[in-house]
Parts: sequence; C-alpha cells; structure tokens
Amino acid sequence: MPRRARLALPNVPLHIIQRGNNRHACFYADEDYRFYLDWLHEYAGKTGCQIHAYVLMTNHVHLLISAERTGAPGALMKALGQRYVQYVNRTYRRSGTLWEGRYRSCLTQEESYLLACQRYIELNPVRAGMVEHPAEYRWSSYRGNAQGEPDVLLKPHSLYRALGKDAGSCVAAYRELFRYELEPGLVDEIRRATNGNYALGNAAFAAQVSTALGRRAVPGKSGRPRRVVEPETGELFGE
Repeated sequence: MPRRARLALPNVPLHIIQRGNNRHACFYADEDYRFYLDWLHEYAGKTGCQIHAYVLMTNHVHLLISAERTGAPGALMKALGQRYVQYVNRTYRRSGTLWEGRYRSCLTQEESYLLACQRYIELNPVRAGMVEHPAEYRWSSYRGNAQGEPDVLLKPHSLYRALGKDAGSCVAAYRELFRYELEPGLVDEIRRATNGNYALGNAAFAAQVSTALGRRAVPGKSGRPRRVVEPETGELFGE
C-alpha cells in the first residue's frame, strides 16, 4: 500500500517531528546540536522556509515552519537530514540509518493553534522532566521568542508580531502565555494530528484543507465498512 502524501499548503504553518531510529539518541554532544542548528539555518534559507519555533531533544526534533512553496519543507528536511546523518556517521564511526523513517507533520491553523503549538514545542523539555522551566534548556527557541535573545534562526510569525506594538512587548506578551500550562486535551490533539498527518485546527480549517488538497485531512469516522492501516503510525482510519 502506498504511503499517504503529507498535507502541505503554501504559507500554512507546519509542525514537524523527526525522531531517532527506534527512539535512539541522535544528539550526543553539544557540538552535534550546534551543527544541526547551523545547518538548519543554512538550508532554511536555501529552501525558503521560515522557522517560528524549534526544540532539539536527545532523540527527536520539533520544528514549526512555514514556506511559500509546498515542496520547501520536504526539501529542507531531506537536505538537513542527509547532511546531519553524514556528520554523525563520520564523527562516531557508525553506519546505517539515524532517523525513524519519514518525518511526521501536521498543517496548523494559525488563529487558534499556532501559538499553542509554539508553546507545545518549547515546553517539551519540561514535559520530559529535563528542566523545570523552558528557559533552562539551551536547544530551543524559547529564549529567542520569550526572552528576546538574538537567534538568527527565528522568523516570527505575524500572529507572534501581533502580540505587541514592538519587539519588547511581543516578547513580554509571549512570555506571559507560559504562566499557564497547556491543557492535556490540547497536548493530545497536537500529538494525534502530527503523528497521523492530519490538520490541526477546527472543523472549518480541516474542511478548507480537504477542499484545497482534494483529500481527507482528519481521521476517518468509525464504523465505515473498510478500514486500513496508516503506514507510519499504525493508526486505523476509514476509507
């Protein structure tokens, strides 16, 4: 059975997760994180992708990006992934795959979900018990988005810029959002949409994506006569 094509639309934010093979580590030393971020910056520029948020965990990566060309995110992840795998294999004298198959992603509704998705990404180290506050974790966009520290990678989304009249007020307003935890239901919703390659948003947004792409953008309803297995996630959906 052929793999389902990813959902992608020009200028619609995309949440991406790429995991290490079998959940094994893909970063081993500080230099590894630095090289990955350097190459992310390089290839984002070459492919025309804008990075709104990111976090590099020990065994996986989260990105929130947007691009004018539908194929740009795929081109970014391919070039970045290959470059980093070559570096890791050469540095640590290993061979074989580093990543767990294809990256996973979901189109993200701007008005209701974009800033929540940014917080979800930057709070990953806290949920993992690695730090008590996102500012304590070095390899994320939190310090740039919430503390105003220089970060050449970041291209703030228009909704982030609308939080205030200037850069300082945007930073303060965004930091204020972290006074409140993300609701568990919202965390689960983000995970399901990203792992299943579905639209992250309300029913109207999902309908718009489905119409634009001519295909389903949400999980199939239960009770349909035929059900098939999503190759990447193992999730059942109706056909």
